[in-house]
Amino acid sequence: MSQQPLRIDIKNITPEKRPVRPIDQGHVYVRAQQGRWQRLRKQLGWFFMALFLVGPWLSWQGRQAILLDVVQQRFHVFGTTLWPQDLTLLALLFAVAAFALFFMTAFLGRVWCGYLCPQTVWTFLFIWFEEKFEGSANKRRQLDKSPWGFNKLWRKTGKHLAWLLVSLYTGFTFIAYFVPVTELGLGMLSFSAGFWPVFWVLFFALCTYLNAGWMRTVMCTHMCPYSRFQSAMFDQNTFIVGYDAQRGESRGPRPRKADPKAQGLGDCIDCNLCVQVCPTGIDIRDGLQYECINCGACIDACDQTMGNMGYEKGLISYTSEQALQHRQTRTARPKLIGYGAVMVVMLVALVYMAANIMPVGLDVLRDRNQLYRETGEGLVENTYTLKLSNKTQTEQSYLLRVQGPDELTWIGATEITVPAGEVQHLPISLSVDPYELDSPVMELTFVATVRGATREDGIQVSSRSKFFSSGR
Repeated sequence: MSQQPLRIDIKNITPEKRPVRPIDQGHVYVRAQQGRWQRLRKQLGWFFMALFLVGPWLSWQGRQAILLDVVQQRFHVFGTTLWPQDLTLLALLFAVAAFALFFMTAFLGRVWCGYLCPQTVWTFLFIWFEEKFEGSANKRRQLDKSPWGFNKLWRKTGKHLAWLLVSLYTGFTFIAYFVPVTELGLGMLSFSAGFWPVFWVLFFALCTYLNAGWMRTVMCTHMCPYSRFQSAMFDQNTFIVGYDAQRGESRGPRPRKADPKAQGLGDCIDCNLCVQVCPTGIDIRDGLQYECINCGACIDACDQTMGNMGYEKGLISYTSEQALQHRQTRTARPKLIGYGAVMVVMLVALVYMAANIMPVGLDVLRDRNQLYRETGEGLVENTYTLKLSNKTQTEQSYLLRVQGPDELTWIGATEITVPAGEVQHLPISLSVDPYELDSPVMELTFVATVRGATREDGIQVSSRSKFFSSGR
């Protein structure tokens, strides 16, 4: 008699995959949402967008206040002009910005993406135009599914024209930081601008149109490297957008006046509003996901629902994994303190270096054809070229002198006037009686002092060089 094989019943415990939202042809229809976090996001977005758009039009002492002149290798920022030798400041500024981002991410998660990132700001701006021309999320979905007609044609045309106008002005504004805005504007209007300025304006306009109009959060979820390495800065004490599953589950619909505990339900009524307002199309109830940009739209939507149901708000909130597990969140921790300390040290160094930028540059170039020559009077003569750089935005006069043996004779001009932001070369010679020399090589220091300034007030610059002779 054969024995039957032992059979073990297997239970499928794989959680049911819930559809996150209706998506047609890969397009996410973002539902508009109001609330305190969305007001904050809009206010910050409009503020920094206004700074960006107005920046090139500001003037300072008769010139464009912010002009990053790559061709002339001059960066003008209000009253300060940065030259190539000052670009260590730019590297330090990027380092400060990087550690500020690390600090912010370790503390508040991906709030940069949700509130300040240009991709997010312009994406929500384009969605605003989309709502004005095509209506709410449901109406936009129905419009896309409807056959082409006059109504669909004029709405789509108006939307894309608005997108293109915003994109063109964005591209123009960006390039205006590198090319004088009046020159660029008149050149564009009169069709006399050069090839490269026009090319870059159109290039950045096209990037804006495609990124904010078509790709949108695809940039955030698939192309932005920040979403990939942010996990290295996260820990259980980082503030994130989180869903309190212990309070919300089991989720399900119910009448407004019904007692959820009597029905074995949590506070989540499964309205899916948190999913419909999410710009990246995720369900925050599934836990922390790298696509979440911490914009807070789901928080506002959930708080609105909780208010309508008469429940306590905060089912979805800015919280930490520790808080979700009912443990205390440690705000001050080694990682956060380390990021903050490095950021502060670099910021202090940046401020110090920026405050001590010399307004004048002096370089001494020796005559390369010969070390020295003897004059008809028997004197030893060395020839130099002094290179004076005026880093200020006003014309300056400089008094020149040399520190060395008193017997040296200066041959040439001792004062030079340099226009704002220009470089002047001044040839001079030094001569001395060879019997006054102690060695064939002497150390010299050339000094340029701003006219009208005393030697004690520090508005001077020096450069070292050598004086050669045959010796005694």
